[in-house]
Amino acid sequence: MDTTGILDEALQRLHTTGPERLGRLSNHAPMAVEALAAHGQARSVHRWLDLYTPKLEEFPSAVAPVTAADWRGALGDPRRAADWIDHFGREIAERPWRDVLTEWWPRLLPGLYGGAAHPVIRVGHAVRTLLAGEATEPRLTELAHGLGYWAARHHPVTDLTPLPGADSAAAALDTVTPLAERDGGFPDRLARVRSLPTWAAAVTDSDPDAAHRRLAELVRAATHRYATHGHGDATMLVHAATAPNAVLRALPALPRPLWAPSLRAAWTACAAVTAMYAPDAPVAYTPPATLAPEEVLELALEHGDEHVIKLTDTALDVGDEHALAAALRSIELSEPLR
Repeated sequence: MDTTGILDEALQRLHTTGPERLGRLSNHAPMAVEALAAHGQARSVHRWLDLYTPKLEEFPSAVAPVTAADWRGALGDPRRAADWIDHFGREIAERPWRDVLTEWWPRLLPGLYGGAAHPVIRVGHAVRTLLAGEATEPRLTELAHGLGYWAARHHPVTDLTPLPGADSAAAALDTVTPLAERDGGFPDRLARVRSLPTWAAAVTDSDPDAAHRRLAELVRAATHRYATHGHGDATMLVHAATAPNAVLRALPALPRPLWAPSLRAAWTACAAVTAMYAPDAPVAYTPPATLAPEEVLELALEHGDEHVIKLTDTALDVGDEHALAAALRSIELSEPLR
């Protein structure tokens, strides 16, 4: 992990910017710089950030403080992003960050799907950093930004009709039926998702170890699947893997009774993104070469696209040849950062 302070410097730069731009596109920089630092590329963080910074907007204006008495009314209101970030900043300053995460995780989990799941992904990166090293002020502030963004974009998915699934995560993803109408952005498509397979439902709250195993299996299956299905939407299908991986990264910081509900929410997010953006048919993919993990990361960094970096980060977590192939496929499919 970065021990030079470079990550903290980058996060301080980013905390003057907002969680979104153009009212709908997420600020990916905190996630990407954390991924680079986590994999030994701290020396490249500021250079990459200099290229990405023109995409960012100023931190939004506050509306009114979020309080213990009225927080439910502010939940899911993107106009209140600054208020929510300030709220979590105060909470984390006053209490241990794990206590704040434990209190708010079950409140926020039903709305994991807002903001194309970017808020929970940002939280997952922040938690990984805190678990791996010192809880510095910039890293704690980053958790506050991630939780605040999640609260502001909180968007539940309800009344889904359960469909038969399959025994494995990979087979269950194969049973997801793509939407008949696949026009419009993420919110429009998400509103059309009315039924999904029930692969994660068999894991009970009393078996957290099974939830952890299944979640790791889901991350692996979704990452592998990108190699053959990523052409459906090179950007959005990244989140089918990175969203459940963010939840997986958070589990060690959460009480074990929260693990099974977290699995179910992660499965719904992964399956919904699959229904919204997967192509009608896969294509065979053979990587141009067999590369070591560090070589794949170097290629992702050279390419520069934030989604490529994030999928490569997840592929490195999975760590097998098929996952690295998915990362290489994302490099081929995505426009480089310029």
